[in-house]
Amino acid sequence: MTLVARLDRFNRRHPWSHNDHYGRWVAGRVAASGARHVLDVGCGTGNLAALLRRRGATVTGLEPDPATARAAAQRFAGDPAVTILHTDFAGREPRRRWDAITLVAVLHHLPLVPTLRELRGCLAPGGRLVVVGCYREAGPADLLTALPALLANPVMGLIRHPARADAPPSHMTAPTTDPQETLADIRAAAAQELPGARIRRRLFWRYTLVYDAPGGA
Repeated sequence: MTLVARLDRFNRRHPWSHNDHYGRWVAGRVAASGARHVLDVGCGTGNLAALLRRRGATVTGLEPDPATARAAAQRFAGDPAVTILHTDFAGREPRRRWDAITLVAVLHHLPLVPTLRELRGCLAPGGRLVVVGCYREAGPADLLTALPALLANPVMGLIRHPARADAPPSHMTAPTTDPQETLADIRAAAAQELPGARIRRRLFWRYTLVYDAPGGA
């Protein structure tokens, strides 16, 4: 068995969410913008929505997977400030504008350039878009970033999920797909559709994007 195969086997026994790792960061960027009404695209079982609620935001979550949407709706059944809709981004309220929009590991499921354009149009003046995304590795810089993540991943698994698991937790069971765009592709698309967006390569095969719409006070 190769080292990579051994690491993969170990990681499956100690699963943890790379997306949730950035949840507090996302909630902090949203709170720093002063957003009151947030659209969480691809909300999953609602882990980010819960963090946003703790900071006083009202949240509308969109989730296309029926079982995941059902779990999120049940989770927030007693909270009128959280609305979970079983739909994808196309099923949002078409004329509504949001103080902030979040997408965590969602953008690579959607056509990149048209979606960035639509997201910009969904923001209220001065609104903030916060993305944690996945990208296709291509080139030495990606490989250099992947190496420390490859080594740190099992350590984080032991810390976050020390007991051996027979299956991934429910919040890690939504359908996934591999990203097609490289980080260079994403930077180019953002430069075209979201002028001034700040993009950073992050650990654990992720990047972050923050864009502030013009027109804020």
